[in-house]
Amino acid sequence: MRVWNKAVSVGMALGVALFVAFALVALVAAHPGGSDLKAGPIDPAAVAPAEQLGKAFAMVAAHVRPTVVSVFSEKMVKFQAPDFQSPFGNDFFRQFFGRQFPQNQPQPMPREYSVPQSGLGSGMIIDKQGHVLTNYHVVSDVDEIKVQLADNRTFEAEVVSSDPQTDVAVIRMKGSVPDDLPAVEFGDSDAIEVGNLVMAIGAPFGFEQTVTTGIISAKGRSDVGINAYEDFLQTDAAINPGNSGGPLVNMRGQVIGMNSAIATTTGRFQSVGFAIPINMVKGILPTLVKGEKVTRGMLGVLIQEVTPELAKQFGLSEAKGALVAQVNADSPAAKGGIEPGDVIVRYEGKDVENTAHLRNMVAATAPDTEVKVGIIRGGKEETVTLRVGKLTPQMMTAATPSEEGGVLSKLGMTVQTLTPDLAKQFGIQGAHGAIITDVEQGGAASLAGLQQGDVIVEADRQKVASADDLQEALDKAKDKDTVLLLVRRKSASLFVVLHLK
Repeated sequence: MRVWNKAVSVGMALGVALFVAFALVALVAAHPGGSDLKAGPIDPAAVAPAEQLGKAFAMVAAHVRPTVVSVFSEKMVKFQAPDFQSPFGNDFFRQFFGRQFPQNQPQPMPREYSVPQSGLGSGMIIDKQGHVLTNYHVVSDVDEIKVQLADNRTFEAEVVSSDPQTDVAVIRMKGSVPDDLPAVEFGDSDAIEVGNLVMAIGAPFGFEQTVTTGIISAKGRSDVGINAYEDFLQTDAAINPGNSGGPLVNMRGQVIGMNSAIATTTGRFQSVGFAIPINMVKGILPTLVKGEKVTRGMLGVLIQEVTPELAKQFGLSEAKGALVAQVNADSPAAKGGIEPGDVIVRYEGKDVENTAHLRNMVAATAPDTEVKVGIIRGGKEETVTLRVGKLTPQMMTAATPSEEGGVLSKLGMTVQTLTPDLAKQFGIQGAHGAIITDVEQGGAASLAGLQQGDVIVEADRQKVASADDLQEALDKAKDKDTVLLLVRRKSASLFVVLHLK
């Protein structure tokens, strides 16, 4: 079982392995009969490629290290410890000291004391004013923050603003900051490719200015389960506790990510580290530097993943995009003409890979911005224009099929026409259709994810107003392998593919 640990991160050296690999390649190229090599002087031409790679890494490290800082935090944690009391009670003392010992002596109040709790992370200087970019989890809920530069100068710091949903924070050095502060250069995280060489710099386990190297192992990791908005770069450059907030840079010394987390079963680095793409950070950085809170865009739809089964039902050539399960009244999507059953495949000219990808792009769009959205409706692609709204915490919901659930008779479910009494019983408002009152575990309905209390409002793209309507729709679809249902679950809607055979 994988354990996701926040990394305060960058650690032990893959660079050595890369140097050795390049050296071996060079040696084999220079001496095809590698097994015939004998001890003797090293051929400079044979090891030149490895030396060049080493020089490149050294140059990048020398360029970036002065911009990387260690972030020390401290919080006073309060504890309570009760005074000593005899395990024998007051009667024990009265036996020795007589009746003058009070029988109802009040219990002493617990003593309260505080213990400092320290933390360590990393960060990167972003301007001459002493602003430092780091992870939210490095500086959240602490009493004191200090920043140590590469030359060991130390400054007290304060949080300017933060965005917990992306785990990003900006802090600022207090007092008079040096005139010679270096600043990182941001690159383009969209341009980085899987397999590209990268370098991570930070303070793993408190060892400041540690450099590790590796490659980009994967892009677009959105199922890590750490942040509300995820689009992680995955790297095998060693990342460990203490590295969080430090930069992940390309071979030009440009920051393309901020190290944030590791996947591990031991609490230590196991070649799977995650960095927040710098393009995701750049979109909110001006707001954070000004000390303001981040506002996000929204379309006003509930979306679900396009599975291969759903792709077939909606006539898609591949399981990509975001399926609209529900459109909220008076939302930007409703005003722009988006309908349930539309599949959003493009947003501002960019292909939509999945629901997380769409959520990230919409969230990064400033409210009141006009955008073009590509949808597939009835097998044909259309483009609609929307004006993005402002997201509130109550709107952060996605439609996800449950792993529990049920269908009629042989399909393993019992349904009834939704009446006012049933609606009251199941806490349903504003819905009409056939309500599922029982689900047989292991039946087709259960396997499809249907649940007791679900209201089926469409079957095979036909409106369902009663249990008879549902039965009729299923009878018409009896020669099909599957039928597409639109289900209302509490206040959300979602599409479900039900297997009839």
